[in-house]
Amino acid sequence: MRSSRMLAALGSVVVLAACSTTTVDNSSTASDSASTGATEQPSSAPTVQPSTLTILSGGDILPHPSVNEAAWNGTTYDYTPLFAGIQPWIEGADLALCQLEVPIVPPGEEISGYPSFGIPPEIATSLKQMGWDGCTLATNHSMDRGFAGIVATADALDAAGLGWHGIARTAEEAKQIQYYTLETGGRTVTVAHISATTLTNGVPLPQDEPWSWNVIGEFGIRTVDDIIADARRAREAGADLVVLSQHWGTEYVSEPIQEQIDIANQIAASGAVDLIFGDHSHVPEPVAHLDGGPDGKGMWVVWSMGNMISGQLVENNGYRVVAGLMMTATVDVPAEGPAHVSNLEWTVVADDGDTDRLFLLNELVQGQRPEGLSLTEEGIQGRADVTYPVMEADVVIVGGGPSGLACALRLAQLIDAHNAAHPDAPISKENIYLLDKDHIHRNRLQVLNQYEVPTAASGPKR
Repeated sequence: MRSSRMLAALGSVVVLAACSTTTVDNSSTASDSASTGATEQPSSAPTVQPSTLTILSGGDILPHPSVNEAAWNGTTYDYTPLFAGIQPWIEGADLALCQLEVPIVPPGEEISGYPSFGIPPEIATSLKQMGWDGCTLATNHSMDRGFAGIVATADALDAAGLGWHGIARTAEEAKQIQYYTLETGGRTVTVAHISATTLTNGVPLPQDEPWSWNVIGEFGIRTVDDIIADARRAREAGADLVVLSQHWGTEYVSEPIQEQIDIANQIAASGAVDLIFGDHSHVPEPVAHLDGGPDGKGMWVVWSMGNMISGQLVENNGYRVVAGLMMTATVDVPAEGPAHVSNLEWTVVADDGDTDRLFLLNELVQGQRPEGLSLTEEGIQGRADVTYPVMEADVVIVGGGPSGLACALRLAQLIDAHNAAHPDAPISKENIYLLDKDHIHRNRLQVLNQYEVPTAASGPKR
């Protein structure tokens, strides 16, 4: 069972998630005897059952020098200890997509921080070890190390076995889309991932490689219509879901600007995209469910997840830059028919400013003090005060036991009955939230770095 995340206290809320069981098909996708010529009696086809899967993403991974220093163990750069406090969440998702904001340094170059970033190639291996399956790479910092940085970043993620999108080493590669496949309930679900940015920090597209950076709008060579076309092309190729990671908005602003709203509404109206994970502002922004989306069921968008890890200072930017959102989308997969995103839930990741280690803010608010935590009570409260009010709620049900679940389900039934009887005065269920403990499950996944639409997954996720 997977229930919604718990963000107890201080007005904290999460988007209500479906409480259901994900069935994992652990059978082999091909007979071992196929290559030897042996014959076997055909087995009955596996039973297909309704199930769910989850897609997770988080805020900017933006290593300033303090983060790189914290990752240095005397021999190499290892970022996994910094993420240990949230790693079970990353690993528990069926598909985990990180937001890698800055490029990896080309061979022979030194790492650097703001304003022109370059991070060690070891971060790619660390991200894989943490449980991430792929990364979004189209950001305002993508070209900080020029085209050589584009190549170095893609090469490092390929070597680590991570999927990625948003940059390209060749014109042909720029046309490709990253696909992931997951097995659940006896069905194979293909997820297409697209990454784009509206921002470039004033850096021009490389004259000889303008296709190397997926920039839309006035600073790029592509448009929102091109993103929609990519999404439709992915669906035509066999994708069941299309996820867009979009870098946009204004730094340190806790509400979407009009450009974000316009882009999201245009994409939602197309019906081609299921979900948008937004980033760039370095501070959390709200979640919305827009009209349109695939089959007219709406499209979820998180305007900005803020920072996941950055090293940005509270003294310069306040507590907002050290408390970001980690989002989990629940995907309903019926026995027949299209899969769709049914819910989007969130929790807050707190960056311990002295150590740059990450923790779940709700656990700290409840009084847990993990070993090595340096945050003061003031620091914990400060992170809660600037993040929880951003996420609005109409109804909060505390506790996901039998009573809490029954309450949530009954409330949903009553709202459905009201909407059926009064279609001219519908009541929304978007901001009815259930607070409960998390139950982590695992699934099977195959990252297709060759960018081909798969027919089946092969082997366990981790």
